[in-house]
Amino acid sequence: MKNKRDIEFLFEIGSTRNLQRGWRQHLGVDCADDLEHTVRVIWLALIIARKEKIKNEEKIIKMALIHDVEETRTSDLSYVQKVYVKADGEHAAKDLFYGTILNDFYKSIFKEYEERKSIESKIVKDADNLDIDLELKELEERGSQMRKKWAPFRKKVRYEKLYTKAAKEIWDDIQKADVSSWHLAANKWLKIKRAGK
Repeated sequence: MKNKRDIEFLFEIGSTRNLQRGWRQHLGVDCADDLEHTVRVIWLALIIARKEKIKNEEKIIKMALIHDVEETRTSDLSYVQKVYVKADGEHAAKDLFYGTILNDFYKSIFKEYEERKSIESKIVKDADNLDIDLELKELEERGSQMRKKWAPFRKKVRYEKLYTKAAKEIWDDIQKADVSSWHLAANKWLKIKRAGK
């Protein structure tokens, strides 16, 4: 088969919809899987990039796509598990991309993201961190107390881990945001005069 490794790669990437985030064990509630997390990280990274006036959106998208790609082989270790286990993400990513037409992603994009020296890699890491705060707000809306319990740690992330000014501003806005405002303001009762008549 001519495209065997590329097809295998696609099936492996598809498996991320079955990959639960490591901290789900500690939250005890349904939360985003790796694939859902990745999609929002892509959008967050683009928003941060535009606010920071970084033009290379193609690189941002590629980097956001691969930011957790090695987890297809290593799983997503939680903050507790990482105290005891170190995943070899670089080896996993190298093997994942090996023999595919996308092997250059490992050689350039993945390594650059992991080094965290370029502005693009810092933006994507900021997006990765901010997605946690968005998810905690969503979980709080469903009754979870974890956002309050994690507040000191998340403040530490805001002040010590976020790289960009835009990410810090977004973090501040997330804390004040209403999870439901986007759909409450767009509902038919407000937008369609004859709704319900």
